[in-house]
Amino acid sequence: MIMTRSPLRISLGGGGTDLPSYFQEHSGFLVAAAIDRYVYILMHQRFVPRILLKYSHMEEAERIEDLKHPLIREALKLVGWEDLRLEITSMADVPAGTGLGSSGSFTTALLRALHVGMKNFVHPSDLAEQACKIEIDILKEPVGKQDQYIAAYGGITCFRFLPDGRVEVWPLKISQRTLYDMEDHLLLFFTGYTRSASEILKEQDTRSKKHDPEMIANMHFVKQLGRDIKDALEAGNLQGFGELMNTHWEYKKGRSRSMSNERIDHWYNLARANGAIGGKLIGAGGGGFLMFLCQEGARVRQVMADEGLEEIRFRFDFEGTKVVLQ
Repeated sequence: MIMTRSPLRISLGGGGTDLPSYFQEHSGFLVAAAIDRYVYILMHQRFVPRILLKYSHMEEAERIEDLKHPLIREALKLVGWEDLRLEITSMADVPAGTGLGSSGSFTTALLRALHVGMKNFVHPSDLAEQACKIEIDILKEPVGKQDQYIAAYGGITCFRFLPDGRVEVWPLKISQRTLYDMEDHLLLFFTGYTRSASEILKEQDTRSKKHDPEMIANMHFVKQLGRDIKDALEAGNLQGFGELMNTHWEYKKGRSRSMSNERIDHWYNLARANGAIGGKLIGAGGGGFLMFLCQEGARVRQVMADEGLEEIRFRFDFEGTKVVLQ
């Protein structure tokens, strides 16, 4: 039996510039953080030569090609898996479609389990690139590379996405005190909405491919905000980080009418009126989690609870995709 896990993530700045339609022309930059909420993959050898999958549905097949789950099917094909006596079960701490990068976490955890089963060593960069190949190149999803990379590496990490496809990775240089302050003052609330990231990102991807001047200018500005957020965090300036997040959210909403809605705007404004320095919707938009930076979080927690939003408390994960049981 093999069990792996990959962390979910929060984007801190520069999100969206990891889309190939943007970085292949202009390069991208962002800062992301892995959190201690996970996607788990459990892999077990069966006695019968049929593949059994257990996720939100259950399916069984005699051939890899007949599997309906696209990520599992393509991962098995990519690594060259041959033994059909296989059972794969997936579990997650947070539902899919909530903006925390669950698809990338799922794919990296699955690939890591398959490589362990085949006795292969795989570096985090190779793991991330294989996950990107499946989602972006094979399945043609209009998603970026952020989720796969932060899941594979973990930590609070900077990524530069280069036009030739290479990704430069290095840890954010923050003090231990700033790290603890971030964990204490960043609050996550579930909006109750789930959505497909692919549907939200498709408009941005299409406009970037068409060199839409407004979209490209928006992405250039957001990329610079990512650099400014990096500098603020490395300087221990959480006040500045919160203010930059607020600007980030305003520009992020400008990418698509589907990015927010009346209820999300209401909750965001309510949190700001009750002491949140800044915040944004995590992920592609349209639902999922609202994140706020608050010097004193009690009032924000109370008003969000009164609105029926559930808080998800977290700490940062510095292990990335790992084997839990072998």
